[in-house]
Amino acid sequence: MTIKEKVPFVITTLKELYPTIPVPLDHKDPYTLLIAVLMSAQSTDVRVNKITPLLFAKADNPYDMIKLTVDEIREIIKPIGLSPMKAKGIHGLSKMLVENHNGIVPKEMEILETFPAVGHKTAGVVVSQAFGIPAFPVDTHIHRLLYRWGLTNGKNVVQTEKDAKRLFPKELWNDLHLQIIWYGRDYSPARGWNLENDIITKTIGRKTILNDYYKSKKARK
Repeated sequence: MTIKEKVPFVITTLKELYPTIPVPLDHKDPYTLLIAVLMSAQSTDVRVNKITPLLFAKADNPYDMIKLTVDEIREIIKPIGLSPMKAKGIHGLSKMLVENHNGIVPKEMEILETFPAVGHKTAGVVVSQAFGIPAFPVDTHIHRLLYRWGLTNGKNVVQTEKDAKRLFPKELWNDLHLQIIWYGRDYSPARGWNLENDIITKTIGRKTILNDYYKSKKARK
């Protein structure tokens, strides 16, 4: 199957599997989404969703957040890991929002990326999910799957994002970003992967990936 044939197959299959797309991180507005996405770095969404209600009960807006100390924030978010860096980031970006943006999260990725602890992927998630602006933030699931499907060489997430934006229609970026994440978790994980359940990779997967899978399966018998 050529790449031109693979793309519509991926779009159609994902739409069938995820006609309505749940948002992984619980939030109520752009600010709480920004904080949740920042906290999710090298952590699971499930764990973040358990901790954010505790943090947001104390401060769910930048004005209340800067009333807390960095140490107080860190104590609340400690279970999610990297808490010293994340606590500084949450306090620092909240201060910037209050001082420079009237407490309002900006829609521009370039501005979001100037905030402490906010990288390109975090900014992309916020503009796409909070504001509906087309973006294709690439996380580990998307990076892994687009490589498995032979849609990118997968050298780094920057290249994977470029390839995704080139291959898929812009109006579908926001939906596909989430659909691929859910698909990766449900059918094509990094560990405990069962190709029989993974219809997309089984149908269009990179030959070397499929060969390696079958070889390792045979070796385990």
